[in-house]
Amino acid sequence: MTIKSKRIKLQTKGRDHILDVTARVEDIVSEAGVKEGVVTVFVHGSTASVTTVEYEPGLVKDIKDLDEKLVPSNVTYAHDATWGDANGYAHLRASLIGPSLSVPVISGKMTLGTWQQIIVIDHDNRPRSRELMIQVMGE
Repeated sequence: MTIKSKRIKLQTKGRDHILDVTARVEDIVSEAGVKEGVVTVFVHGSTASVTTVEYEPGLVKDIKDLDEKLVPSNVTYAHDATWGDANGYAHLRASLIGPSLSVPVISGKMTLGTWQQIIVIDHDNRPRSRELMIQVMGE
């Protein structure tokens, strides 16, 4: 069993900034040399999330619009009173999607669909330095 872990540093703009990290994760899977296994992508922080989408401008806009409909940013949330940073909405949005994703690796490649990319969404209300932990496990 091989386990390889690597960190990726990201600079984000906040306000549902969406970054396609697929190529960077593919590089780490390739470097690990695992032929059969799984790769996990995990984002540190409680105001960011990881998922897969068809990464194209229309869907990027749709995700931002959906986030605003589901969890509006112009509402005061109980969390806002705790720290006074007015980002309760960002925590809620991140919790709906989640901080991690696992993708099977077969024949040394991630088994993503043709139109499926791995994205990180920074929901916070300001730019952030983010860190992803990528862990590849397998044989």
